[in-house]
Amino acid sequence: MNRRISRRGLWLAALISGMSVLPQMAGATVVRFETVMGNFEVNLYDTTTPITVTNFLGYVNNGSYTNSVFHRSVPGFIVQGGGFIYDGVPGVLPPIPARPAILNEPILSNVTGTIAMAKFGNDPNSATNQWFFNLADNSPNLDLQNGGFTAFGEVVGNGMDVVNAIAALPRFNFGGAFTEIPLQNYTPPADFDANNLIIITAIIVTDSTTDSAGVAGLNPVVNTLINAPPPPPIDPGGGGGSLSFFALFGLLLTYRLRRA
Repeated sequence: MNRRISRRGLWLAALISGMSVLPQMAGATVVRFETVMGNFEVNLYDTTTPITVTNFLGYVNNGSYTNSVFHRSVPGFIVQGGGFIYDGVPGVLPPIPARPAILNEPILSNVTGTIAMAKFGNDPNSATNQWFFNLADNSPNLDLQNGGFTAFGEVVGNGMDVVNAIAALPRFNFGGAFTEIPLQNYTPPADFDANNLIIITAIIVTDSTTDSAGVAGLNPVVNTLINAPPPPPIDPGGGGGSLSFFALFGLLLTYRLRRA
């Protein structure tokens, strides 16, 4: 027990000692999300969350996110993607093959405009391929729930205009992992297709510089809540910070989607 506490204490000490320089060494690699709703750029936090960024870029560089979709939208909370693709068959979203889960890096805060990793409930080190954009300051819940959610980049420029436009679309319930999927120009009960889905046609690295010295405009916020007492449980049926919003459903299955 003492040995475990000692290791945790050393980790926390290292984390705290680095907080004063985080804004200067947060990240550098820039990726462009190309979507049917418009393009936007995300600046990744290479130096602060290296494990997570390396994992994300692995999926980017092998094309895993090509023709993937935003499959979940929770108003005022998050929009989520990275788990499923559209391969041209109406009503079907095959899962993106997931690599081994990675270690959690809850160093920076889940403030508005950040991208963070989704994961299984009650398992801090279970993130694989799914991620979400914070539509609001979700730090009071997501910075400490489930070991804290790893924020590993931020939308830059006017990019949140595109993200918010996606979040404003009507949502539909097809069951399973798709109870809140955003669609455009859709009339039920037809199967959705490329005209309805919010497809990410590509994620492209536009600046591969990983040395973050001198990066202008980045203002990452340190997660200061990670060691605070956990907040009261939130009703999973609501739109707040329930962990159920980030469960990775059915990654070994291909869903035939029907309205619930």
